[in-house]
Amino acid sequence: MIRPDPKNDRSIGMTKGARGRKRPPAETLGLIAQKLLAGHKKEIGVRLADGIRVFGEDSACCTLRVNDPGVARELLLHPSLFRLVEAYLDGRLDLEGDFETLIDVGERMELHALPAALRMELVKLAMSLPRSRGRSGPVLGTITRRARHNSRQTIAHHYDVGNDFYRLWLDPEMVYSCAYFASDDQPLEEAQRNKLDYLCRKLHLQPGHKLLDIGCGWGGLALWAARNYGVEVHGITLSEQQHSLASQRVREAGLEDRIRIELLDYRDLPGEAVYDRVVSVGMFEHVGIRNFPVYFGTVRRVLKPDGLYLNHGITSDHDWRPTAATRFINHYIFPDGQLARISTVVAAMEDAGFEPMDVENLRPHYALTLRHWVRNLEAQREEAIRVSSERTYRLWRLYMAGCALYFDKGEIAIHQVLAGIKGNPRPLPLRRDDLYRD
Repeated sequence: MIRPDPKNDRSIGMTKGARGRKRPPAETLGLIAQKLLAGHKKEIGVRLADGIRVFGEDSACCTLRVNDPGVARELLLHPSLFRLVEAYLDGRLDLEGDFETLIDVGERMELHALPAALRMELVKLAMSLPRSRGRSGPVLGTITRRARHNSRQTIAHHYDVGNDFYRLWLDPEMVYSCAYFASDDQPLEEAQRNKLDYLCRKLHLQPGHKLLDIGCGWGGLALWAARNYGVEVHGITLSEQQHSLASQRVREAGLEDRIRIELLDYRDLPGEAVYDRVVSVGMFEHVGIRNFPVYFGTVRRVLKPDGLYLNHGITSDHDWRPTAATRFINHYIFPDGQLARISTVVAAMEDAGFEPMDVENLRPHYALTLRHWVRNLEAQREEAIRVSSERTYRLWRLYMAGCALYFDKGEIAIHQVLAGIKGNPRPLPLRRDDLYRD
């Protein structure tokens, strides 16, 4: 550990060291970092806002910048993921370098996992630090878990942050879901076009087919399918901003005769056996596990007997339950978000009368996608803040970096499930060769 010169310490307050000596907060932070971060799998540095380094080397893969020394006191006396998140969102804590490491460090704030003697030592050090200058806990939003799943209110909370904000870091097709990479270094825009075409090939789209796109976003898939496969597309969304931009893009492409974008809840879809194909990409996470029968039942009702349905959604290694990570997602990102195990999803589809024909896990592709998005967002930091806010920029950066880490760990995954209606004798070719054509 490299300790700062106390004469150069410009932090507020002094703490008590050995033999009654007043220890500068910088030195106390160095001791805490040494005890908490020593042996971490990645080298981490810690420095103060004025540049004084209190732990680690300049070559560390990431550096925590403590702008308010009281943050350490708050987090050690009252360990909480929310407090850590709020400290970052407020700017009392920042990170330079490998951002995913901050999430990993956050898991170390679970003091109950530390030996009791170390826990007590850290708490004693924390008590000697000045109190934080920021608020002590999260500011509650207006959306709660009691909000209706997949409602306009909950969808607007996430997707209506602003089209200009998303346009800064998404690909030109404005696809806000997992890309499909041919290699680790393939550009994002190519990988997203790969994904759009892969979906169309899995659905075996043919000219004249009627395709329903549930949760059509900004219209990327609808435009691709109409242009390249000659299908008629009905896209539905609950986001007013997505609906506006998707409709504009359809008009600019001159495809109004083949694409209809509607502001509509899937539960309000009219008719029976209307569509040859149904697809849902990145919307399924908002449905809610208890609503699976209604969701899959609705798709079953509007799909023709010989039709195909593809559901592309994030899954988890366990059905949704209260944890620090799930509380973070529901509080800050997706108020109605719920993930389920792939076995739960497939069972619900079978209960609704579907026969799963093809199940594919694209987990590594989503980790790659998220890291592209984070890099794009970081590169557009000033403009992102201008069109949204500093807090929004920080929140999306944290959220996407954290998701990349959890995809890597296998705690969440992304599954494409292609299904036909039970009793359809041969909805697909005998082999999958056509999916892998160049």
